[in-house]
Amino acid sequence: MVTNPVPTRSRAPATMPSDRLVVLVAAITCCAVWSRSILVAIVLGAALATGVALSRAPLLALLVVLLAPVGAVRSQQAWASLSPDALGPHLGWVRLVDDPQPYASSTRVIVEVDGERFEVWSRGRAQQLRVRRWRGGEWLFTSGERIRLDAERAHRVAWQHVVGEYRLAWVGDTDEGGAVARASNRVRAAIERAAGHLPADDGALYRGLVVGDDRDQPPEMIARFRASGLSHLTAVSGQNVAFVLAACGPLLRRFRPLGRWAATVALIAWFMALTRFEPSIVRAGTMAALSASAYVTGRERTPLRLLALAVTGLVLVDPLLLWSVGFWLSVGATAGVTTVGPRLADTLSRFGGLALPLGITLGAQVGVVVPSVLVFGRLPLVSVPANLLAVPVAGAVMLYGLPAGLLAGAVPPIAPIVMLPVRFGTRWVDSVAMLGAALEPPGAWSWVGWGLVIVAGCAAWMTAFVRGGRTGKNRSPHGFASADR
Repeated sequence: MVTNPVPTRSRAPATMPSDRLVVLVAAITCCAVWSRSILVAIVLGAALATGVALSRAPLLALLVVLLAPVGAVRSQQAWASLSPDALGPHLGWVRLVDDPQPYASSTRVIVEVDGERFEVWSRGRAQQLRVRRWRGGEWLFTSGERIRLDAERAHRVAWQHVVGEYRLAWVGDTDEGGAVARASNRVRAAIERAAGHLPADDGALYRGLVVGDDRDQPPEMIARFRASGLSHLTAVSGQNVAFVLAACGPLLRRFRPLGRWAATVALIAWFMALTRFEPSIVRAGTMAALSASAYVTGRERTPLRLLALAVTGLVLVDPLLLWSVGFWLSVGATAGVTTVGPRLADTLSRFGGLALPLGITLGAQVGVVVPSVLVFGRLPLVSVPANLLAVPVAGAVMLYGLPAGLLAGAVPPIAPIVMLPVRFGTRWVDSVAMLGAALEPPGAWSWVGWGLVIVAGCAAWMTAFVRGGRTGKNRSPHGFASADR
Protein backbone atom coordinates (compact mmCIF):
# COMPACT_ATOMS: atom_id res chain seq x y z
CA MET A 1 0.00 0.00 0.00
CA VAL A 2 1.40 3.38 -1.03
CA THR A 3 1.13 6.07 1.62
CA ASN A 4 1.02 9.76 0.86
CA PRO A 5 2.26 12.90 2.58
CA VAL A 6 -0.91 14.85 1.68
CA PRO A 7 -2.82 15.83 4.85
CA THR A 8 -6.44 14.95 5.39
CA ARG A 9 -9.07 17.65 5.83
CA SER A 10 -12.30 15.96 6.72
CA ARG A 11 -13.73 12.67 7.76
CA ALA A 12 -15.25 10.19 5.33
CA PRO A 13 -19.04 10.25 4.98
CA ALA A 14 -20.81 7.52 6.86
CA THR A 15 -22.89 6.65 3.79
CA MET A 16 -19.98 5.40 1.71
CA PRO A 17 -20.39 1.84 0.39
CA SER A 18 -18.46 -0.91 2.12
CA ASP A 19 -15.18 -2.29 0.79
CA ARG A 20 -16.90 -5.57 0.02
CA LEU A 21 -19.46 -3.82 -2.15
CA VAL A 22 -16.77 -1.85 -4.01
CA VAL A 23 -14.92 -5.10 -4.69
CA LEU A 24 -18.11 -6.70 -6.02
CA VAL A 25 -18.60 -3.78 -8.39
CA ALA A 26 -15.03 -4.24 -9.65
CA ALA A 27 -15.57 -7.99 -10.11
CA ILE A 28 -18.81 -7.48 -12.04
CA THR A 29 -17.18 -4.85 -14.24
CA CYS A 30 -14.26 -7.19 -15.00
CA CYS A 31 -16.64 -10.05 -15.84
CA ALA A 32 -18.58 -7.78 -18.18
CA VAL A 33 -15.40 -6.60 -19.90
CA TRP A 34 -14.13 -10.16 -20.22
CA SER A 35 -17.43 -11.47 -21.64
CA ARG A 36 -17.75 -8.67 -24.22
CA SER A 37 -21.48 -9.40 -24.09
CA ILE A 38 -23.97 -6.65 -23.32
CA LEU A 39 -26.60 -9.25 -22.35
CA VAL A 40 -24.27 -10.92 -19.84
CA ALA A 41 -23.31 -7.49 -18.51
CA ILE A 42 -26.93 -6.47 -18.01
CA VAL A 43 -27.74 -9.71 -16.18
CA LEU A 44 -24.70 -9.44 -13.92
CA GLY A 45 -25.22 -5.75 -13.29
CA ALA A 46 -28.92 -6.18 -12.53
CA ALA A 47 -28.23 -9.04 -10.14
CA LEU A 48 -25.70 -7.00 -8.16
CA ALA A 49 -27.78 -3.84 -8.38
CA THR A 50 -30.73 -5.63 -6.79
CA GLY A 51 -28.62 -6.52 -3.79
CA VAL A 52 -27.21 -3.01 -3.64
CA ALA A 53 -30.67 -1.45 -3.77
CA LEU A 54 -31.80 -3.71 -0.95
CA SER A 55 -28.92 -2.34 1.10
CA ARG A 56 -30.43 1.17 0.69
CA ALA A 57 -27.89 2.51 -1.82
CA PRO A 58 -30.01 3.33 -4.89
CA LEU A 59 -27.43 5.64 -6.47
CA LEU A 60 -24.78 2.95 -6.29
CA ALA A 61 -27.29 0.45 -7.71
CA LEU A 62 -27.82 2.73 -10.70
CA LEU A 63 -24.05 3.07 -11.14
CA VAL A 64 -23.67 -0.72 -11.17
CA VAL A 65 -26.41 -1.10 -13.78
CA LEU A 66 -24.56 1.39 -16.00
CA LEU A 67 -20.97 0.26 -15.42
CA ALA A 68 -21.36 -3.37 -16.50
CA PRO A 69 -22.87 -2.63 -19.97
CA VAL A 70 -20.40 0.21 -20.46
CA GLY A 71 -17.58 -2.23 -19.72
CA ALA A 72 -18.91 -4.72 -22.26
CA VAL A 73 -19.27 -2.02 -24.93
CA ARG A 74 -15.80 -0.64 -24.20
CA SER A 75 -14.38 -4.16 -24.52
CA GLN A 76 -16.09 -4.67 -27.87
CA GLN A 77 -14.71 -1.35 -29.09
CA ALA A 78 -11.19 -2.19 -27.88
CA TRP A 79 -11.11 -5.52 -29.69
CA ALA A 80 -12.61 -3.99 -32.83
CA SER A 81 -9.83 -1.37 -32.81
CA LEU A 82 -7.26 -4.15 -33.23
CA SER A 83 -8.23 -4.47 -36.88
CA PRO A 84 -5.73 -2.22 -38.75
CA ASP A 85 -7.16 0.69 -40.72
CA ALA A 86 -4.37 0.63 -43.28
CA LEU A 87 -1.92 -2.02 -44.50
CA GLY A 88 0.76 -2.04 -47.18
CA PRO A 89 3.67 0.34 -47.87
CA HIS A 90 4.39 3.26 -45.55
CA LEU A 91 6.74 6.21 -45.74
CA GLY A 92 6.80 8.75 -42.92
CA TRP A 93 7.32 9.32 -39.21
CA VAL A 94 6.69 6.63 -36.59
CA ARG A 95 6.86 6.94 -32.81
CA LEU A 96 8.61 4.40 -30.59
CA VAL A 97 6.09 3.26 -27.96
CA ASP A 98 8.61 1.42 -25.79
CA ASP A 99 12.30 0.58 -25.59
CA PRO A 100 13.53 -2.24 -27.84
CA GLN A 101 13.27 -5.67 -26.24
CA PRO A 102 16.17 -8.00 -27.13
CA TYR A 103 15.71 -11.73 -27.67
CA ALA A 104 18.15 -14.53 -28.50
CA SER A 105 18.42 -13.81 -32.24
CA SER A 106 16.24 -10.74 -32.75
CA THR A 107 15.04 -7.48 -31.22
CA ARG A 108 11.40 -6.38 -30.95
CA VAL A 109 10.11 -2.85 -30.69
CA ILE A 110 6.58 -1.42 -30.88
CA VAL A 111 6.02 1.62 -33.09
CA GLU A 112 3.00 3.81 -33.60
CA VAL A 113 2.10 4.50 -37.23
CA ASP A 114 -0.71 6.99 -37.86
CA GLY A 115 -2.20 6.27 -34.43
CA GLU A 116 -1.94 2.45 -34.72
CA ARG A 117 0.63 0.19 -33.08
CA PHE A 118 2.78 -2.28 -35.00
CA GLU A 119 5.59 -4.54 -33.85
CA VAL A 120 8.96 -4.42 -35.58
CA TRP A 121 11.27 -7.42 -35.53
CA SER A 122 14.91 -6.67 -36.21
CA ARG A 123 17.28 -9.49 -37.21
CA GLY A 124 20.92 -9.43 -38.10
CA ARG A 125 23.68 -8.23 -35.80
CA ALA A 126 24.31 -4.85 -37.43
CA GLN A 127 20.64 -3.93 -37.56
CA GLN A 128 20.02 -5.08 -33.99
CA LEU A 129 22.90 -2.97 -32.67
CA ARG A 130 21.31 0.09 -34.24
CA VAL A 131 17.77 -0.72 -33.12
CA ARG A 132 18.83 -1.33 -29.51
CA ARG A 133 20.04 2.27 -29.28
CA TRP A 134 16.52 3.58 -29.85
CA ARG A 135 14.46 4.79 -26.89
CA GLY A 136 10.78 4.97 -26.17
CA GLY A 137 9.15 8.26 -27.15
CA GLU A 138 11.54 9.00 -30.02
CA TRP A 139 10.32 9.62 -33.58
CA LEU A 140 11.88 7.94 -36.63
CA PHE A 141 11.43 8.69 -40.32
CA THR A 142 11.07 5.23 -41.85
CA SER A 143 10.04 3.27 -44.88
CA GLY A 144 8.41 -0.12 -44.47
CA GLU A 145 5.39 -2.30 -45.02
CA ARG A 146 2.48 -2.94 -42.66
CA ILE A 147 1.16 -6.50 -42.67
CA ARG A 148 -1.56 -8.31 -40.75
CA LEU A 149 -0.75 -10.69 -37.87
CA ASP A 150 -2.06 -14.25 -37.74
CA ALA A 151 -4.93 -14.82 -35.31
CA GLU A 152 -2.85 -16.52 -32.60
CA ARG A 153 -0.17 -13.85 -32.59
CA ALA A 154 -2.75 -11.06 -32.70
CA HIS A 155 -4.48 -12.42 -29.59
CA ARG A 156 -1.18 -12.81 -27.75
CA VAL A 157 -0.15 -9.17 -28.20
CA ALA A 158 -3.65 -7.66 -28.01
CA TRP A 159 -3.07 -6.25 -24.52
CA GLN A 160 -0.34 -4.04 -26.03
CA HIS A 161 -2.80 -2.71 -28.66
CA VAL A 162 -0.62 -4.09 -31.47
CA VAL A 163 -2.60 -4.39 -34.72
CA GLY A 164 0.05 -5.75 -37.10
CA GLU A 165 3.71 -6.08 -38.03
CA TYR A 166 5.83 -3.35 -39.57
CA ARG A 167 8.57 -4.72 -41.83
CA LEU A 168 11.27 -2.10 -41.76
CA ALA A 169 13.07 -1.21 -45.00
CA TRP A 170 15.20 1.75 -43.91
CA VAL A 171 15.41 4.45 -41.23
CA GLY A 172 16.29 8.08 -41.82
CA ASP A 173 16.13 11.01 -39.43
CA THR A 174 15.51 10.68 -35.70
CA ASP A 175 13.77 13.12 -33.35
CA GLU A 176 14.05 12.96 -29.53
CA GLY A 177 10.30 13.38 -29.03
CA GLY A 178 8.37 15.51 -26.55
CA ALA A 179 9.47 16.97 -23.24
CA VAL A 180 8.32 14.00 -21.14
CA ALA A 181 10.07 11.52 -23.44
CA ARG A 182 13.30 13.54 -23.39
CA ALA A 183 13.26 13.88 -19.61
CA SER A 184 12.55 10.20 -18.94
CA ASN A 185 15.16 9.08 -21.49
CA ARG A 186 17.78 11.30 -19.86
CA VAL A 187 17.06 9.77 -16.47
CA ARG A 188 17.22 6.27 -17.91
CA ALA A 189 20.47 7.16 -19.70
CA ALA A 190 21.96 8.30 -16.38
CA ILE A 191 20.88 5.03 -14.77
CA GLU A 192 22.51 3.12 -17.66
CA ARG A 193 25.77 5.05 -17.23
CA ALA A 194 25.72 4.30 -13.51
CA ALA A 195 25.03 0.63 -14.23
CA GLY A 196 28.13 0.60 -16.42
CA HIS A 197 30.24 0.90 -13.24
CA LEU A 198 28.91 -2.46 -12.03
CA PRO A 199 29.62 -5.96 -13.33
CA ALA A 200 27.40 -6.77 -16.30
CA ASP A 201 24.88 -8.98 -14.48
CA ASP A 202 24.72 -6.65 -11.45
CA GLY A 203 24.18 -3.65 -13.71
CA ALA A 204 21.35 -5.36 -15.56
CA LEU A 205 19.69 -6.39 -12.30
CA TYR A 206 20.13 -2.89 -10.85
CA ARG A 207 18.31 -1.33 -13.80
CA GLY A 208 15.53 -3.88 -13.43
CA LEU A 209 15.09 -3.17 -9.73
CA VAL A 210 15.09 0.63 -10.09
CA VAL A 211 13.17 1.32 -13.33
CA GLY A 212 12.01 -2.12 -14.47
CA ASP A 213 14.50 -2.20 -17.36
CA ASP A 214 15.25 -5.91 -17.76
CA ARG A 215 16.39 -5.78 -21.39
CA ASP A 216 20.00 -6.79 -20.75
CA GLN A 217 19.39 -9.49 -18.16
CA PRO A 218 20.91 -12.75 -19.43
CA PRO A 219 18.60 -15.76 -19.92
CA GLU A 220 20.26 -17.56 -17.00
CA MET A 221 19.37 -14.72 -14.63
CA ILE A 222 15.78 -14.58 -15.87
CA ALA A 223 15.47 -18.35 -15.39
CA ARG A 224 16.79 -18.38 -11.82
CA PHE A 225 14.61 -15.43 -10.77
CA ARG A 226 11.56 -17.22 -12.13
CA ALA A 227 12.55 -20.51 -10.52
CA SER A 228 13.00 -18.84 -7.13
CA GLY A 229 9.82 -16.72 -7.33
CA LEU A 230 11.72 -13.41 -7.42
CA SER A 231 10.95 -12.24 -10.95
CA HIS A 232 8.45 -9.73 -9.57
CA LEU A 233 11.34 -7.67 -8.18
CA THR A 234 12.28 -6.47 -11.67
CA ALA A 235 8.69 -5.48 -12.48
CA VAL A 236 8.16 -1.99 -11.07
CA SER A 237 5.18 -1.83 -8.74
CA GLY A 238 3.77 -0.16 -5.65
CA GLN A 239 7.00 -0.60 -3.71
CA ASN A 240 8.88 1.50 -6.27
CA VAL A 241 6.19 4.19 -6.19
CA ALA A 242 6.27 4.24 -2.39
CA PHE A 243 10.05 4.70 -2.36
CA VAL A 244 9.90 7.53 -4.89
CA LEU A 245 7.24 9.32 -2.83
CA ALA A 246 9.23 8.71 0.36
CA ALA A 247 12.41 10.09 -1.22
CA CYS A 248 10.54 13.20 -2.40
CA GLY A 249 8.57 13.55 0.85
CA PRO A 250 10.67 16.41 2.31
CA LEU A 251 10.13 18.44 -0.86
CA LEU A 252 6.41 17.62 -1.14
CA ARG A 253 5.79 18.71 2.44
CA ARG A 254 6.83 22.24 1.53
CA PHE A 255 3.69 22.69 -0.59
CA ARG A 256 0.25 23.71 0.61
CA PRO A 257 -2.31 20.84 0.67
CA LEU A 258 -3.73 21.34 -2.82
CA GLY A 259 -0.34 22.02 -4.34
CA ARG A 260 1.05 19.00 -2.51
CA TRP A 261 -1.67 16.82 -4.01
CA ALA A 262 -0.99 18.16 -7.51
CA ALA A 263 2.77 17.65 -7.12
CA THR A 264 2.25 14.14 -5.78
CA VAL A 265 0.02 13.13 -8.69
CA ALA A 266 2.42 14.73 -11.19
CA LEU A 267 5.35 12.85 -9.64
CA ILE A 268 3.43 9.57 -9.87
CA ALA A 269 2.57 10.25 -13.52
CA TRP A 270 6.20 11.09 -14.31
CA PHE A 271 7.44 7.87 -12.69
CA MET A 272 4.87 5.89 -14.68
CA ALA A 273 6.24 7.49 -17.87
CA LEU A 274 9.81 6.78 -16.75
CA THR A 275 8.98 3.09 -16.33
CA ARG A 276 7.13 2.92 -19.68
CA PHE A 277 3.59 2.47 -18.34
CA GLU A 278 3.95 -1.25 -17.67
CA PRO A 279 0.66 -2.80 -16.40
CA SER A 280 2.02 -3.30 -12.89
CA ILE A 281 3.15 0.31 -12.55
CA VAL A 282 -0.09 1.60 -14.06
CA ARG A 283 -2.01 -0.29 -11.37
CA ALA A 284 0.31 0.91 -8.62
CA GLY A 285 0.38 4.49 -9.85
CA THR A 286 -3.39 4.64 -10.12
CA MET A 287 -3.78 3.35 -6.57
CA ALA A 288 -1.25 5.91 -5.34
CA ALA A 289 -3.05 8.76 -7.10
CA LEU A 290 -6.38 7.59 -5.67
CA SER A 291 -4.80 7.40 -2.23
CA ALA A 292 -3.52 10.98 -2.55
CA SER A 293 -6.94 12.20 -3.71
CA ALA A 294 -8.79 10.36 -0.96
CA TYR A 295 -6.38 11.59 1.68
CA VAL A 296 -6.65 15.26 0.75
CA THR A 297 -10.48 15.09 0.70
CA GLY A 298 -10.77 13.00 3.86
CA ARG A 299 -12.29 10.00 2.08
CA GLU A 300 -11.81 6.41 3.18
CA ARG A 301 -8.72 4.87 1.60
CA THR A 302 -8.32 1.27 2.69
CA PRO A 303 -5.98 -0.66 0.36
CA LEU A 304 -8.70 -3.06 -0.78
CA ARG A 305 -11.04 -0.19 -1.68
CA LEU A 306 -8.30 1.61 -3.62
CA LEU A 307 -7.39 -1.58 -5.46
CA ALA A 308 -11.02 -2.22 -6.46
CA LEU A 309 -11.50 1.38 -7.61
CA ALA A 310 -8.24 1.29 -9.57
CA VAL A 311 -9.13 -1.98 -11.30
CA THR A 312 -12.63 -0.73 -12.17
CA GLY A 313 -11.35 2.51 -13.62
CA LEU A 314 -8.45 0.95 -15.52
CA VAL A 315 -10.44 -1.81 -17.22
CA LEU A 316 -13.05 0.74 -18.31
CA VAL A 317 -10.37 3.03 -19.76
CA ASP A 318 -8.31 0.18 -21.25
CA PRO A 319 -10.30 -3.10 -21.34
CA LEU A 320 -7.39 -4.97 -22.97
CA LEU A 321 -5.51 -4.82 -19.66
CA LEU A 322 -7.61 -7.80 -18.60
CA TRP A 323 -5.63 -9.92 -21.05
CA SER A 324 -2.28 -8.88 -19.56
CA VAL A 325 -0.67 -11.49 -17.32
CA GLY A 326 1.43 -8.80 -15.65
CA PHE A 327 -1.71 -6.87 -14.71
CA TRP A 328 -3.33 -9.88 -13.05
CA LEU A 329 -0.14 -10.83 -11.21
CA SER A 330 0.08 -7.27 -9.89
CA VAL A 331 -3.60 -7.14 -8.88
CA GLY A 332 -3.48 -10.62 -7.33
CA ALA A 333 -0.35 -9.93 -5.31
CA THR A 334 -1.77 -6.64 -4.02
CA ALA A 335 -5.07 -8.28 -3.09
CA GLY A 336 -3.25 -11.07 -1.27
CA VAL A 337 -0.96 -8.67 0.59
CA THR A 338 -3.81 -6.42 1.73
CA THR A 339 -6.36 -9.11 2.68
CA VAL A 340 -4.79 -12.49 3.34
CA GLY A 341 -1.42 -11.14 4.49
CA PRO A 342 -2.60 -9.39 7.69
CA ARG A 343 -4.70 -12.38 8.72
CA LEU A 344 -1.77 -14.73 8.21
CA ALA A 345 0.44 -12.36 10.21
CA ASP A 346 -2.05 -12.63 13.08
CA THR A 347 -2.04 -16.40 12.84
CA LEU A 348 1.77 -16.55 12.77
CA SER A 349 2.23 -14.17 15.69
CA ARG A 350 4.25 -16.80 17.55
CA PHE A 351 7.13 -16.05 15.13
CA GLY A 352 7.50 -12.58 16.62
CA GLY A 353 9.15 -10.08 14.29
CA LEU A 354 9.01 -12.53 11.37
CA ALA A 355 5.22 -12.86 11.54
CA LEU A 356 4.42 -9.75 9.51
CA PRO A 357 6.90 -10.26 6.62
CA LEU A 358 6.08 -13.97 6.54
CA GLY A 359 2.33 -13.28 6.46
CA ILE A 360 2.69 -10.64 3.75
CA THR A 361 4.89 -12.92 1.63
CA LEU A 362 2.48 -15.84 1.93
CA GLY A 363 -0.42 -13.50 1.20
CA ALA A 364 1.22 -12.37 -2.03
CA GLN A 365 1.74 -16.00 -3.05
CA VAL A 366 -1.92 -16.76 -2.38
CA GLY A 367 -2.89 -13.81 -4.57
CA VAL A 368 -0.85 -14.92 -7.58
CA VAL A 369 -1.40 -18.67 -7.38
CA VAL A 370 -4.11 -18.80 -10.08
CA PRO A 371 -2.36 -16.74 -12.80
CA SER A 372 1.02 -18.28 -11.96
CA VAL A 373 -0.24 -21.84 -12.32
CA LEU A 374 -2.35 -21.14 -15.41
CA VAL A 375 0.39 -19.26 -17.27
CA PHE A 376 3.68 -20.63 -15.93
CA GLY A 377 2.49 -24.00 -14.63
CA ARG A 378 4.24 -23.62 -11.29
CA LEU A 379 4.45 -21.73 -8.01
CA PRO A 380 7.99 -22.04 -6.59
CA LEU A 381 8.04 -23.48 -3.09
CA VAL A 382 11.24 -21.61 -2.27
CA SER A 383 9.58 -18.29 -3.10
CA VAL A 384 8.62 -17.69 0.54
CA PRO A 385 12.11 -17.90 2.10
CA ALA A 386 13.65 -16.37 -1.02
CA ASN A 387 11.39 -13.32 -0.78
CA LEU A 388 12.03 -12.97 2.95
CA LEU A 389 15.75 -12.84 2.26
CA ALA A 390 15.74 -10.80 -0.96
CA VAL A 391 12.91 -8.27 -0.69
CA PRO A 392 14.37 -6.10 2.14
CA VAL A 393 17.70 -5.77 0.33
CA ALA A 394 16.00 -5.24 -3.04
CA GLY A 395 13.91 -2.51 -1.41
CA ALA A 396 17.05 -0.80 -0.15
CA VAL A 397 18.52 -0.91 -3.66
CA MET A 398 15.31 0.63 -5.05
CA LEU A 399 15.33 3.41 -2.46
CA TYR A 400 19.02 4.22 -2.71
CA GLY A 401 19.58 3.24 -6.33
CA LEU A 402 17.61 5.95 -8.14
CA PRO A 403 19.26 9.03 -6.55
CA ALA A 404 22.61 7.23 -6.45
CA GLY A 405 22.31 6.37 -10.14
CA LEU A 406 21.49 9.95 -11.07
CA LEU A 407 24.47 11.22 -9.06
CA ALA A 408 26.83 8.57 -10.47
CA GLY A 409 25.63 9.26 -14.01
CA ALA A 410 26.17 13.01 -13.59
CA VAL A 411 29.57 12.78 -11.84
CA PRO A 412 31.40 9.71 -13.25
CA PRO A 413 34.59 10.06 -11.11
CA ILE A 414 32.68 9.27 -7.90
CA ALA A 415 30.49 6.61 -9.50
CA PRO A 416 32.48 3.55 -8.25
CA ILE A 417 32.13 4.71 -4.63
CA VAL A 418 28.50 5.80 -4.93
CA MET A 419 27.50 2.54 -6.62
CA LEU A 420 29.34 0.26 -4.17
CA PRO A 421 26.28 -0.29 -1.91
CA VAL A 422 24.23 -1.06 -5.03
CA ARG A 423 26.79 -3.67 -6.05
CA PHE A 424 26.57 -5.41 -2.67
CA GLY A 425 22.76 -5.28 -2.78
CA THR A 426 22.39 -6.71 -6.27
CA ARG A 427 24.94 -9.43 -5.50
CA TRP A 428 22.90 -10.44 -2.47
CA VAL A 429 19.60 -10.54 -4.36
CA ASP A 430 21.10 -12.50 -7.24
CA SER A 431 22.78 -14.94 -4.85
CA VAL A 432 19.44 -15.57 -3.13
CA ALA A 433 17.91 -16.27 -6.56
CA MET A 434 20.73 -18.71 -7.38
CA LEU A 435 20.33 -20.54 -4.10
CA GLY A 436 16.55 -20.62 -4.41
CA ALA A 437 16.68 -22.00 -7.94
CA ALA A 438 19.12 -24.69 -6.82
CA LEU A 439 16.96 -25.71 -3.85
CA GLU A 440 13.57 -25.65 -5.60
CA PRO A 441 12.15 -29.22 -5.52
CA PRO A 442 11.64 -30.76 -8.96
CA GLY A 443 8.24 -31.49 -10.49
CA ALA A 444 5.45 -32.68 -8.23
CA TRP A 445 7.58 -32.41 -5.07
CA SER A 446 7.01 -28.66 -5.11
CA TRP A 447 3.24 -29.21 -4.87
CA VAL A 448 3.78 -31.72 -2.07
CA GLY A 449 5.69 -29.04 -0.21
CA TRP A 450 2.88 -26.52 -0.73
CA GLY A 451 0.42 -29.09 0.60
CA LEU A 452 2.46 -29.37 3.78
CA VAL A 453 2.59 -25.57 4.07
CA ILE A 454 -1.21 -25.40 3.78
CA VAL A 455 -1.68 -28.10 6.41
CA ALA A 456 0.73 -26.33 8.77
CA GLY A 457 -1.03 -23.01 8.14
CA CYS A 458 -4.44 -24.48 8.90
CA ALA A 459 -3.11 -26.05 12.08
CA ALA A 460 -1.59 -22.73 13.16
CA TRP A 461 -4.85 -20.90 12.44
CA MET A 462 -6.88 -23.40 14.44
CA THR A 463 -4.46 -23.10 17.33
CA ALA A 464 -4.65 -19.30 17.25
CA PHE A 465 -8.45 -19.44 16.99
CA VAL A 466 -8.74 -21.74 20.02
CA ARG A 467 -6.31 -19.65 22.08
CA GLY A 468 -8.10 -16.46 21.09
CA GLY A 469 -11.40 -17.93 22.24
CA ARG A 470 -9.92 -18.91 25.58
CA THR A 471 -8.24 -15.60 26.30
CA GLY A 472 -10.89 -13.36 24.76
CA LYS A 473 -8.31 -11.48 22.69
CA ASN A 474 -9.38 -10.08 19.34
CA ARG A 475 -6.30 -8.16 18.33
CA SER A 476 -2.86 -9.34 17.36
CA PRO A 477 0.42 -7.71 18.41
CA HIS A 478 0.76 -6.45 14.82
CA GLY A 479 -2.28 -4.24 15.08
CA PHE A 480 -4.46 -6.23 12.65
CA ALA A 481 -7.86 -7.63 13.43
CA SER A 482 -7.62 -11.32 14.23
CA ALA A 483 -8.76 -13.96 11.74
CA ASP A 484 -11.98 -14.76 13.59
CA ARG A 485 -13.42 -11.22 13.22
